[in-house]
Amino acid sequence: MTNPFKAALAEGRVQLGIWSSLCNPLAAEILAQSAFDWVLFDAEHSPVEIAGLLPLLQAAGNGGAAPIVRPPWNDLVLIKRALDIGARTLLLPFVQNEAEAEAAAAAMRYPPRGRRGVAGSTRAGRYGRDAGYLRCADAEVCTLVQVETREAMARVEAIAAVDGIDGVFIGPADLSASYGLLGQPGAEVVQADIRAAAGKIRAAGKAPGIMASSVDDVRRYLDWGYLFVACGVDVRLLVHGVDALHAELRG
Repeated sequence: MTNPFKAALAEGRVQLGIWSSLCNPLAAEILAQSAFDWVLFDAEHSPVEIAGLLPLLQAAGNGGAAPIVRPPWNDLVLIKRALDIGARTLLLPFVQNEAEAEAAAAAMRYPPRGRRGVAGSTRAGRYGRDAGYLRCADAEVCTLVQVETREAMARVEAIAAVDGIDGVFIGPADLSASYGLLGQPGAEVVQADIRAAAGKIRAAGKAPGIMASSVDDVRRYLDWGYLFVACGVDVRLLVHGVDALHAELRG
């Protein structure tokens, strides 16, 4: 079965997404049924483990937004387990150089091309009912790596050039912290590097992605050439909505 998110990136079609940290199947279903193109389930900065990701993926299956999983680390075992429960697109955090990008790409694929462990009765292969899964899986996984430090940004061209990497995602919050500008992702030097990175990633034939914190950010990043953009976080949307309602009631 074709991975629609991977296909869209390969065709250069913009994909707008929503970020989920609530770790709740109802929230996952609501987000997946929205008009966004993708929904990311964050296992790095939220208290969800592998077993908790499974009901989120199941709930997302009732919507049209493509599910993406961010494991807590670029780790062979964590990647294998996420893929086995049915995730096909992974965003792997804190990739610092091309060697780490190569390790990510290898962990996503079966031998001889990669290092993913083989199991015959996983959810990804419909518990063994999909006779063609092992043959087709490598072509349909989508490998996204996250560049989030100044050191990694200096190597973004080499990271993007790695075979098997489909996209490079920029994390402005961590990036600004690595510049000594904690909490200032809008700082001029940070934004200048973010703008330059989009062109470098595209020049390598890969899709640039980024986290935006406002509608203005989304529009600016799209203008700069970013293809997949996280437009909001469910926790933040809930907090803002509740606080705005209370403020309005207080008058």
